[in-house]
Amino acid sequence: MAVKFLIASILVIAASLCWVSSADSSEAAFVKKTISVHKIVIFSKSYCPYCRKAKSVFKELKEVPFVVELDERDDGWNIQDALSEIVGRRTVPQVFINGKHIGGSDDTVEAYQSGKLAKLLGIEVENKDDL
Repeated sequence: MAVKFLIASILVIAASLCWVSSADSSEAAFVKKTISVHKIVIFSKSYCPYCRKAKSVFKELKEVPFVVELDERDDGWNIQDALSEIVGRRTVPQVFINGKHIGGSDDTVEAYQSGKLAKLLGIEVENKDDL
């Protein structure tokens, strides 16, 4: 009986050591590298109206974000899973500036309207149109 318990314990420990969360995956590495290399990153879906709204903020600011359209990638679902573990949200868009997570569409629009976004980007904005 003790031998069976020992073998079962070893199997459980071995299985737990082999398990890798998506936060440690190649997709998570892609997310982390992408946000470290580009000034503005938006993880998006091409058909999403909230994503379009977030992208329009940067167009208004005359800034060009690096956009990852998850619905146009074979690994998009896995990248979205990795984003969920990294930022705690699975929704899109997810916006990053200078490696810092800004949030989704509402967060981005709010930061734009308050002037925080321009400050993060180091740009001057004279007047802001409503989005």
